[in-house]
Amino acid sequence: MSHPSIALQLYSLREEIKADFTRTVDEVAQLGYTGVELVSYGNLDAASANTALRNAGLAVAGMHALRERLRHEFNRVVDEALLLGATEIVCPWWPPEEFITVGVVEQIGRELDEIGSRLHEHGLLLSYHNHRAECRRLEGRPILSWLMGAAAPRNLGLELDVYWAHVGEYEPSKFLYEQGDRVRLLHMKDEKVIGDGPVSFDVILEAVEKIGSVEWYIVEQETFDEAPITSVKRSLERLQAKIQQRG
Repeated sequence: MSHPSIALQLYSLREEIKADFTRTVDEVAQLGYTGVELVSYGNLDAASANTALRNAGLAVAGMHALRERLRHEFNRVVDEALLLGATEIVCPWWPPEEFITVGVVEQIGRELDEIGSRLHEHGLLLSYHNHRAECRRLEGRPILSWLMGAAAPRNLGLELDVYWAHVGEYEPSKFLYEQGDRVRLLHMKDEKVIGDGPVSFDVILEAVEKIGSVEWYIVEQETFDEAPITSVKRSLERLQAKIQQRG
């Protein structure tokens, strides 16, 4: 059985890439990750980061671009994505204080739909990354459901963050069964190292196998009890072990 590839969200090593992007991505490759998701280029520009990633043999699973960049630096985002060989652009956050009514949330979804349509013209795909706020309910449905429902699937996918979905009481496996065909990128995150927090990864892996749309597992950590590079190594090893147990 083939499984999604495993990438690291470089926000996990945000201080390291600020100091030395090239050395950091070399270390990530040596750990056994086959790709990365970009949040910045650290101490480099896009062209130099591209060289470093190619030399390390790492693919770009996705590229985060804040809504301000998507609104005001659209052409630059496209140029950088094409340079890096990234087909997935991710809007990683929306101010939760704007999720005030269903109508407003649907307008946000329509804006993302329009951006996704424009990216599609360049061969690029747009996804939205959830946090806890999008799991709150408006008129009986999660905000995330209203937002995604306002956009065409071809124009807006979802990068489901399993940890934030879980703490928001929108079980990630439930979402995968409901709308999993829109999930190509899956953030595999626990409180710290995978397996040390509240997320049930076995049921998530089972759902992924059944829906068949996920292309990348993307490991992310935000808090650490040890050196971040050591911690993301352990997360990778634990995720690989869970996958291997499933055959």
